[in-house]
Amino acid sequence: MLQAGADIDTSEALTERQQAVLDAALRLLVEEGDNLTMTAVARRASCSKETLYKWFGDRDGLLTATVQWQASKVRVAAIDREKLDLRSLTATLERFASDWLKVISSDTSIALNRVAVGHAGSGKDDLGAVVLQNGRFALARRLKPVLEAGRQAGLLHFDDAETAFRTFFGLVGRDVQIRLLLGDRVELTEATIGGDAVRATQQFLALFGAKNRPQGL
Repeated sequence: MLQAGADIDTSEALTERQQAVLDAALRLLVEEGDNLTMTAVARRASCSKETLYKWFGDRDGLLTATVQWQASKVRVAAIDREKLDLRSLTATLERFASDWLKVISSDTSIALNRVAVGHAGSGKDDLGAVVLQNGRFALARRLKPVLEAGRQAGLLHFDDAETAFRTFFGLVGRDVQIRLLLGDRVELTEATIGGDAVRATQQFLALFGAKNRPQGL
């Protein structure tokens, strides 16, 4: 079976205990922001610092793992290229949009992104680059094969997958993430997120659906 959208699931590479430690680290980021220390994480997670160093390396390694763990919650289901139709493509895009909105609106993601923004260009570490590589860029690597499969199936029309992805990403996120980072109390309920995911997907299909393909191309 030929599939698109499959990506390594970070959660599969972690034990339940390691996942619990990363959840503890994320909660501390919400509470303490840039003051996160290995000692504090060890205390909150009821484990030794030696264990943290063994699992994640140094503090930067721990932060990288928390970014990957958070990003893994945005899922892109593998699809069968041979059976792909508009219904399954639409469902995949809506699920991606919904998951991403849920993740970026969580207290943990907001705290993590605020720390990363504060570190960007400061010379402290490469957390900003880590967030980009394991967040936005990783999501592109997961979703672009799905978009390519949609084009090959004659469901989508675009010249460049990166441009198509950026358009979809923008339609989903709009100004929500920056408003959240700046402290705006954007209300994102399950119903709101679901509606936004459907809206963004329909807008994307209106722009890139094959039925909009210019005549003669």
